[in-house]
Amino acid sequence: MKLRFLGSLLLLLAMTTAMAQTKKSFTLDDLMSGGSNFWNLQPKRYQSAFWGDALVRLSVDSARQVYSAKGASTDVVLFTSASVNEVLDTAVVGKVYNLLYAGFPEPGRTEALLFTNKARVLYDWKARKVVWSQLMPVSVQASEFSTASRSLAYVKDWDLYLRTADGTDHRLSTDGSRQLQYGMSVHRDEFGIHKGLFFSPSGQRLAFYRMDQSMVTDFPLIDISKRSAELAPEAYPMAGMTSHKVSVGIYDPATRRTVYLKTADPTDRYFTNIAWSPDEKTLYVIELPRTQDKAELIAYDAATGERKAVLYTETNAKYVEPMNPIVFLPWDSSRFILQSRRDGYNHLYLFSVDGGEPEQLTEGKFEVIAFLGFNAATKSVIVKTNEASPIRHNHYAVSLKTKKRTLLDNGRGTHYARLSTGGAWMVDCWSAPDTFREFDLVSTAARKSIVLQQDGTPWADYNVPEVSGGTIKAADGQTDLYYRLVKPVDFDPARKYPAVVYVYGGPHAHNVEEAWNYWMRPWEAYMAQKGYVVFVVDNRGSEYRGFDFESATFRHLGDVEMQDQMKGVDFLRSLPYVDADRLGVHGWSFGGYMTTNLMCSYPDVFKVGVAGGPVIDWKYYEVMYGERYMDTPQENPEGYAGSSLLPKAKNLKGRLQIIVGLNDPTCVLQHSMAFLRACEDAGTQPDYFVYPGQGHNMMGKDMVHLHERITRYFEDYLK
Repeated sequence: MKLRFLGSLLLLLAMTTAMAQTKKSFTLDDLMSGGSNFWNLQPKRYQSAFWGDALVRLSVDSARQVYSAKGASTDVVLFTSASVNEVLDTAVVGKVYNLLYAGFPEPGRTEALLFTNKARVLYDWKARKVVWSQLMPVSVQASEFSTASRSLAYVKDWDLYLRTADGTDHRLSTDGSRQLQYGMSVHRDEFGIHKGLFFSPSGQRLAFYRMDQSMVTDFPLIDISKRSAELAPEAYPMAGMTSHKVSVGIYDPATRRTVYLKTADPTDRYFTNIAWSPDEKTLYVIELPRTQDKAELIAYDAATGERKAVLYTETNAKYVEPMNPIVFLPWDSSRFILQSRRDGYNHLYLFSVDGGEPEQLTEGKFEVIAFLGFNAATKSVIVKTNEASPIRHNHYAVSLKTKKRTLLDNGRGTHYARLSTGGAWMVDCWSAPDTFREFDLVSTAARKSIVLQQDGTPWADYNVPEVSGGTIKAADGQTDLYYRLVKPVDFDPARKYPAVVYVYGGPHAHNVEEAWNYWMRPWEAYMAQKGYVVFVVDNRGSEYRGFDFESATFRHLGDVEMQDQMKGVDFLRSLPYVDADRLGVHGWSFGGYMTTNLMCSYPDVFKVGVAGGPVIDWKYYEVMYGERYMDTPQENPEGYAGSSLLPKAKNLKGRLQIIVGLNDPTCVLQHSMAFLRACEDAGTQPDYFVYPGQGHNMMGKDMVHLHERITRYFEDYLK
């Protein structure tokens, strides 16, 4: 019997081993979003929209109410694409092919805002008729739609237009050009700016940016798609050089009149975080001088453009960086919320339009990462913070009366949520190191949560590496830094493995979260499959750790960051399975700067590096970002000289490959070209690869090609 049991056990072990061996190996087509098999592996997301506080499940061909405003389970088909197309004049407005992006603008009305290939359509599913439709302009450069007024603002051939609900087109400008832009994002998308068109709450007025960059030096990008390559210049204000001028206009279609805010001289001034008052009589703008050491919240008369008052001023000897517009309380139009880091962490403050000292709503050594909105019934604010852990992101309800914060989600992992119209519910998408993804319907008034969808790992059939997280001490000996460690597939602790440090290191980004596999990038799994250890640590200077943590790099980018990264290297070297003679490093953008810097500053430590889209010298980088962290080259010549990698080109010993997009408008080619020249002059030998037609990041199938190239470089020179 014992022999029979032993034989059965050995057979079971053999079968288990055989099953493990049948697991698949990744290809880059499996792992990269531009790959041919990537989307086949991804579970379908729980696509939904709120109709007021009721939840509607959306699919390509149907919209079904699945939960009522009270949270009761329902299953009612509201409409289908077929039912909509039956009543559409398809010859004029086209057909509805996809309901995944349906919207429900009026909670009390049975109307859905839908899209055809030609038009926007407002469909009443109860009356089974089209209430309104509007053809969409083609080849636009920017657009913004108001569901309240059904007006569309758009930019075409650099000029700004407003199409009202009746189909009338108002032309707001006639002199638009690449040098004189209307309705476009300005200030190089800094200060939270991502658009240039701002409708008032009722949609009856439109605020917009006007940017004159005729005085800005062009950087000579080229378009090689033509028979003879043509110039495609990018107006690029480098640190310390002349920048563009921005103004803010307000257009009223009722009077067909535009007024411009009567601001201070726009020379060397930034206009950010535009917000309307609920009564639409006032437009609020946060303004900064070029020095970025002061921010002023200023109110302007929306009818005349006259300056009314400065409601709040914040100063900081290093920099102030407003990222979010003010938001008025839905139940009290005399008070609004402003986000500020005035106490060292991003928190919410309650202000009155009459001025006076603000009331702090959230407080502590953590960051408010996102403001979701309000639950008007409970008079609370819904926010996402990292108060439980710097790498854990959870949602809380903050009572405006007591300031008490109530955890809304399960308290695990990283969460992303969308709030219902009235704020009673949110759809919460979350993951944790051991959980790929789950969608929950969460009450913002009570600890009630309903599981909507649980998605298992898409990698169940693949050989997946072991991923762990932890902390090390920064170079100051006190600050905790969070890391991710990826071990090779089929890890053998008795072996010695090559290791690659993946790095970013700059502000407004982080690499480690308490998400699935600690937020591991797919390429890291590919490298683990190839037999590499991959290590990632978020150094001082990265985001969500407070102002002191971020600004430790002020006026000398690259120093503190490298010191912390080298503490990570010390940790790697302490691992018995890491081959200290085979260390590589890779990063993109700021990470490309860090990669090049590490290769040249520690030439005897790193054997191989791949630097993508790198900054090389901060005097070649743009005004807004560069001067925030470095001041100008005229004010900080020592800092710029010390942060430049050009003098370090002579130190290069290992194999360094630099990869760039030919048409990169962010880290322009002058960076990498200047470094190549410095290496040639010094007799050092970097490698260089260019993606024609691509910008700062590779898109589409080039993502697969790029990561194959990166991998091959390490395979060729690090193994």
